[in-house]
Formats: sequence, structure tokens, C-alpha cells
Amino acid sequence: MSQAEARTAPRPGPSARPSPLWTLGLFRSELTMTFRRWRTLALLAVLTGVPILIGVAVKIETSDGSTLGGGGPEGGGPAFIAQITNNGLFLVFTSLAATLPFFLPMAVGVIAGDAVAGEANAGTLRYLLVAPAGRTRLLLTKYATTMTFCLVATLVVAVSALATGAILFPLGDVVTISGTRIGFGEGLWRAFLIALVVAASLIGIAALGLFVSTLTNSGIAAMATTVGLLITVQILDQIPQLHALQPYFFSHHWLSFADLMREPVYWDDLVKNLELQALYAAVFGSAAWARFTAKDITA
Repeated sequence: MSQAEARTAPRPGPSARPSPLWTLGLFRSELTMTFRRWRTLALLAVLTGVPILIGVAVKIETSDGSTLGGGGPEGGGPAFIAQITNNGLFLVFTSLAATLPFFLPMAVGVIAGDAVAGEANAGTLRYLLVAPAGRTRLLLTKYATTMTFCLVATLVVAVSALATGAILFPLGDVVTISGTRIGFGEGLWRAFLIALVVAASLIGIAALGLFVSTLTNSGIAAMATTVGLLITVQILDQIPQLHALQPYFFSHHWLSFADLMREPVYWDDLVKNLELQALYAAVFGSAAWARFTAKDITA
């Protein structure tokens, strides 16, 4: 039995409606296939290594007792790096701020871009559609798999950073951006919430990548286009003359997760970010559905 046949068997009869258990089986199969690919494992390995490199670099830089300066304004984003030597938990915030602008969305873009186009390129897409799942159900499964990868990739960065921070630096009470002090348990909880917000911030690029994936039968072309769009939007978001358009770029509010480290939490930009991601998911998810349901499947 070929790999494509194995992924669609056992299957109900031609006129039967797929059961929820069959749908869960399809989702489980997609997850297994995605996370067993060497490409996926390589992406996760790179994401695991980023916090380690940051932690080791900070440890070496401060080995003589010197301190590091902060990055962004008001302690946001990369400015967390100044606090790592005092509390290893800040390595989690710094690593997420360092990977969110490029590494995390690039990894998601690769997975999303390959979701449909990769199947078409491998000649397995027609086999998947032979089963009575329907194109809508298959597309939703692909998107759910991509979103699962978003969460897993973000947690990989966070867990790697937490482990590295605990090994190289002390842990303890956390000083927020507002200057107040919270306990380590509360800080750990906020780190988890920040990881969830970062994962949710990737919803837009995931939907965009899935839409691009329905436009071509070449997985490499879809992945390259998605990553290219990511880089283009990041560049446009830095051009002052485009300030009127920048609030609508999917990446504009990504670093708003730093507001979870304020006391009290500042919700405005966080909500704007989540609303914008939901809008991108709705627009490009609908476009992907419209394209995929009307697409002539030849591979």
C-alpha cells in the first residue's frame, strides 16, 4: 500500500458521510506526517537553538561582571535582554521577541506554503480527495495542522529558553516593565500567556501561506512566495512614509505581547493584534477555500 493510500484508509463508502472519528483520524495523520518530516524537525531544531545561542552569548558577555543595555523603548521587545542576568525567565521573553519577527513566521510560512502545494507536487492530493472528506474538510485539517505547528514551535522556543535560563542564570521574582515586582510563579504564568499570544500572532501568516499554497502545484514556489511576502511586509512596516498603512500589516502589532509584562496589563495593542490576525485568517482563509474548492486537481 502506498503512503497516500495508507493516509486515506480505512475509508467509508463513496456515499457515506465522514464520521467525526474519521475526521480526527485524518487530522492525526496530517499531524504525524508534518512532524515526521525532516524539514519540520530541522525548523524546530533551529528554533530550539536560538534561545541557547542568546543565553550563551549573554553569559559570555557578562562573565566579567558587566551588564547589558536594553533594546526597544520602555523595556519592550529585545529590551528584556538587559534583565536576563538578573532572572533567567527573561530569556523566554527575549527569545520570543528575537524569533517572532522572522524565525517563527518563516517556519510557519514553510509549513503553510507546503500544505496543499506539497501534496500536489508529490501526487498525493488526488488520493486524499478520493476519500469522502470533501475539499473543505481537508483544507480545514491542513489549517488546523499548521496552527498546531504554530503552537508547538512557539512552545519549543519558550521551553528551550526557560531551560537555558534556569541553567545559566538565577531565577526569582520578576520586575515588570511598570517597575512592580511579581512572584516567580506569576511570572511563569505570564510567560505561558505570552507564548500563547505569540502563537496566535502567527494566525495571519498561516492563513496567507495556505492561500498561496492553493495557487500552485509547486511546494517550493509556495514556500518561497510566503517567506518572500513575509520579508516584504516586514520591510514595508519599517518605512515611515507608509505609517498610514502599517497598522493593517499582519506583523505591525507582533511585539505587543510585551504589554503582558506591565502592571496592570495594557490590553489595547494586544486586542488590536488578535483582531488583525482574525481578520487576516478570515480573508485569506476564505480566499484559500474559494480557490481550493474550484481548483482542478490534476496531481
